Amino acid sequence: MNANSLRGSGALLLAGLLAAATASAQSAAQATVQPKHNAKVSRYHPERFAGRAGSYYRLVWGVDSLGVKWGESGEVIRFSYRVLDADKAGILNDKKNEPSLIDPQAGVKLVVPSLENVGQLRQSAPPEGGKSYWMVFSNKGRLVKRGDHVSVVIGAFHADGQVVD
Repeated sequence: MNANSLRGSGALLLAGLLAAATASAQSAAQATVQPKHNAKVSRYHPERFAGRAGSYYRLVWGVDSLGVKWGESGEVIRFSYRVLDADKAGILNDKKNEPSLIDPQAGVKLVVPSLENVGQLRQSAPPEGGKSYWMVFSNKGRLVKRGDHVSVVIGAFHADGQVVD
């Protein structure tokens, strides 16, 4: 064996030892994490709007974290979102635009109710970046159910395929 082959095999041996040590340290670190009180541990954390849809809402409308929730025993449906860019998201809070929630499965179009002393059940102040906003749709008769795929329409803004939680 010459000196070059010894150096090459020594470098390979060193690389192998480092890889083994790193893998051993990672497995030891993972083994020390214990769930609390028999809690379910899930490695799957779904991204509601992965890929193109999430990028679309962020880039075009300046919002993310869109959510539709069934509330008050099904009497109302709450739509919420977080503003990233206040200029782009302004259309969502504009009082001139009538929001509606459309459920093609139930064949209904829900509107934001307006109460006598309170006004419309939606936030209409100019949006600020980093803040979350909401609006509530009346679901009288509980026609929209959990698991339904709905569309939220506010002026030119369309959030299609939202799942009611």
